[in-house]
Amino acid sequence: MLMCAATTDNSEKLHKVLADLGLGSRRQMETWITEGRVRVNQQIAKLGDRVSPTDVLRVNGRVLKRKTQALHEPLLLCYHKPVGEVSTRRDPEQRPTVFHALPRPKHGRWVAIGRLDLNTSGLLLFSTDGELANRLMHPTQEIEREYAVRVLGKVSAEMLQRLTQGVQLDDGLARFERIEEAGGEGANHWYHVVLREGRKREVRRLWEALGITVSRLIRIRFGPIELSPRLRLGQSMLLEAEQVIGLYEYVGLPVPAALSVKQRLLQRRQRAAEQRKAKMQKDPDQDDEL
Repeated sequence: MLMCAATTDNSEKLHKVLADLGLGSRRQMETWITEGRVRVNQQIAKLGDRVSPTDVLRVNGRVLKRKTQALHEPLLLCYHKPVGEVSTRRDPEQRPTVFHALPRPKHGRWVAIGRLDLNTSGLLLFSTDGELANRLMHPTQEIEREYAVRVLGKVSAEMLQRLTQGVQLDDGLARFERIEEAGGEGANHWYHVVLREGRKREVRRLWEALGITVSRLIRIRFGPIELSPRLRLGQSMLLEAEQVIGLYEYVGLPVPAALSVKQRLLQRRQRAAEQRKAKMQKDPDQDDEL
């Protein structure tokens, strides 16, 4: 039997390598492999194949530049998704997609970190690093997602208690980590809710299970990243290097080499700030004596 690549000590799963190059999520790369769009050393790849750094990878006939890709600084983008856009790269119904509104990265391509359904607006993150995107989406990370929800109908204290204790849905038990009231008048009331998973339409289904209609849903936070009030609907903004480095540390991934120089500079600045603070605490009247 022909093997696409020999298994070596420094080999990695093919779909992971492709995702790390920023071509898409791991799940999407598995689909590409199944569709026969990926070749390793001229052989059509299969799910489960492993590759080493010396293997030649081709996607849709194009050779991938694996060594130079690691030299590029990974990017992370915040996008304020409006209602009416789908979170897929292409839509068979020809509806507008979130990818059409994004700036084109100089290297790699954007990988969506999770999804928002058609009728949900708010914060959607994208990265050119597939490994970072996969780690942020993985259920074991239990990363918080916070939503602003406007509901129609009277909500009792017992309902709120049930929503935090657990409600049985079609795909299992689900619950909110936290619920906070956020104002409103009449039949419409706003709440801020927090989840640690990203099941399909989970926020809406939790409320609907108790007979409450969600009339508006906005994601306002994903992990440590909040939706900036300066970011208008349909607009996007790149995160600063300090925030990107923080996300790698947040999910326990090593900071890429392309960011390590900036990381060392930030660490020096932090140490200098701590030293100045310690000096001021030791001699608080120093400035007054000058």
